[in-house]
Amino acid sequence: MKRIFLVEDDLSLINGLSFAIQKQGYEICVARTKAEAAAMWGEDYDLVILDVTLPDGSGFDLCTQIRRTSKVPIMFLTAADEETDIIMGLDMGGDDYITKPFKLAVFLSRVNALLRRSGDFASSESAELNSNGVRVERLTGKVYKNGLETDLTASEYKLLCLFMENPDMVLSAELILSRLWDCDEKYVDNNTLTVYIRRLRTKIEDDPCRPERIVTVRGMGYKWNTKGAL
Repeated sequence: MKRIFLVEDDLSLINGLSFAIQKQGYEICVARTKAEAAAMWGEDYDLVILDVTLPDGSGFDLCTQIRRTSKVPIMFLTAADEETDIIMGLDMGGDDYITKPFKLAVFLSRVNALLRRSGDFASSESAELNSNGVRVERLTGKVYKNGLETDLTASEYKLLCLFMENPDMVLSAELILSRLWDCDEKYVDNNTLTVYIRRLRTKIEDDPCRPERIVTVRGMGYKWNTKGAL
């Protein structure tokens, strides 16, 4: 059974989300404060859902702490829909966000999508991807750049695999978004993808300001470049 860790202080929202999540067949654990969440944290959760504003701190701080030891998918719940807040959450390692108020069906679709994405890799036909000095071991989920292990979040990992599975092919933003979010991609946008691309480049490019592996094809999209760049 998939286990979901919900960190939220609004009791009415907790009750509603807990009922809906359990109806999906998932187990849910709930913390109402940052301190309680820190005390309950373990690495056997399949998904973490973090409210940004907590009585004793920020969900952003919890995300930073979790990312020190875990690649578990993280979704933010936030009443703040400012682009800067959303980008900050994704930059620090969040995998998705949903702004309050939200429709329950949309929330559950995003939850199911994150859980599916986190389990996609074990069933892949190829056990290893190797290109441009980057090696992905699918069975372990580990990524190496020039022989050194590189730590990626679940979404960064899937984005990298998508590029490496399609070398030298231009992938449109729409195609990438539909593959990263296998729910209705109208709920995400190109700004979100830009954040992911920038974040991944900082980890797998020698010079993120002059990318050679993930290159932008103006007006068309992005591609994994293998022809003469490295």
